[in-house]
Amino acid sequence: MLDATGRAVTLHEVTAANWRSVADIAPLDSQRTFAPALAGRYLLLSLLENVWHSFAVHADDKVVGHVMWARDEDGSHWVGGLLIDASEQGKGLARATMRALIPWLAAQPGHFATRLSYDPANVPAARLYASLGFTLTGAEEDGEVVAELPA
Repeated sequence: MLDATGRAVTLHEVTAANWRSVADIAPLDSQRTFAPALAGRYLLLSLLENVWHSFAVHADDKVVGHVMWARDEDGSHWVGGLLIDASEQGKGLARATMRALIPWLAAQPGHFATRLSYDPANVPAARLYASLGFTLTGAEEDGEVVAELPA
């Protein structure tokens, strides 16, 4: 996948070589209503809760974001913790990240749907996910609306 500037966007495991760069990913201050101050919080969820799995988002060779995924008890996959660094916003990285992640999840054994949730006041997230084919399910998760993309 390419971002709007033509850089190759790829997903990489979080390793000893890149975890600090991932942990330091920080969204715009205006996004703090919907996201933590740093991706380090998501890395800790992945490390300590044994549910979520983190990916470093790279644009060419630079770490520019974080995204995590999980497999639910029903076999569906969930996307969470998508953060693009403030300095990289507006370059199509969230869209490219999702376009890389969705087929990767779809290729996992037993996959039948990709789900995610977001604050209903997060209009940019709602637009992005709708443009990728996600539809609202009518369910809520911790005060957020749930959207699904069937396989």
